[in-house]
Amino acid sequence: MSTMSKENESFSAIKLVIFLWSKKKILIGVTLVAAIAAIIFSAPYFIPPKYKSTVILFPASTNSISKALLGDNQGYKQDLLQFGEEQDAEQLLQILNSSKIRDRIIQKYHLMHHYDINAKDKYKRTLLNKEYASNITYRRTENMAVEITVLDINPDTAALIANNIAALLDSTKIQMQKDRAYRGYQIVKNEYEHLQRGIRVKEDSMTKLREMGVQDYETQSEMINRQLAIEIAKNPNSNAVKALNKKMEVLAKYGGPYVSLRDGLEHDKKLVSEVREKYDKAKIDYEEELPQTFIVDRAYPAEKKSYPVRWVIVLVASLSAFLFTVFVLVILEGIKKENQNQI
Repeated sequence: MSTMSKENESFSAIKLVIFLWSKKKILIGVTLVAAIAAIIFSAPYFIPPKYKSTVILFPASTNSISKALLGDNQGYKQDLLQFGEEQDAEQLLQILNSSKIRDRIIQKYHLMHHYDINAKDKYKRTLLNKEYASNITYRRTENMAVEITVLDINPDTAALIANNIAALLDSTKIQMQKDRAYRGYQIVKNEYEHLQRGIRVKEDSMTKLREMGVQDYETQSEMINRQLAIEIAKNPNSNAVKALNKKMEVLAKYGGPYVSLRDGLEHDKKLVSEVREKYDKAKIDYEEELPQTFIVDRAYPAEKKSYPVRWVIVLVASLSAFLFTVFVLVILEGIKKENQNQI
């Protein structure tokens, strides 16, 4: 049974080949017509050629300038010269696909006019974004780099857009970080200035207490008590005893505030030293900039077009026409035989 089935299949295949050979003129004619049509309609008049420009870059791992340059790097694995990892590349891709970059490129290069989109069209924005996405693409390479590819009918424009996108990517990420760094800088700055004002108030109060005679509460109190005991032993009613008692009254009245101010001032100075370090780092992160990408290859105007690939269009059109013609001929032959059998 299996042998008969194979023989029938072989016979059917032979009959199909014989049938197609009998229709060779039709098949060759249709295929040639399709090939000629593909050649004509893939010409620059119908499909404007496009030129490709590419930028390849690596993300930088450094986010905090102060940590990379001024910190001790304990628990901070990124350094200034290290390339980013997969998540860093994914972050760059997310920024590249954001409206911040797309809108600025559209505006700068007048892409609505450049892509021949009617500004009065009801769906002009949808058409523009679709055209933008078909001509400007981003991808992460197997080496964790980011590739920016731009197709355009003008090779110079393609290179300009690709390089401009790379520059915008860098500046956009820097600005996003600066916006956050500014808030942190303001918080630390306010705390630092608040502590400084508090220290100045305490120092002014300490100066007034010193003018009243309170220089060092513990030392003065010990010395005056010792001298008072000596003078009382000599003459309890002497002027020296009265003078020492007055000094003791001053110490008793202002000694407590003096000690509180002195201890508070010491604590605030230690605290302001710590805050000052944070303040300096936050200021650096806000005011200074470091490139967020490593450019490997910049875009340059292409010398040859990349799209369309005419031989591929001609081959696909010819093969499609040939297969479709075979399908139609087989169907028609099958219908013809079925009608003959019914008669």
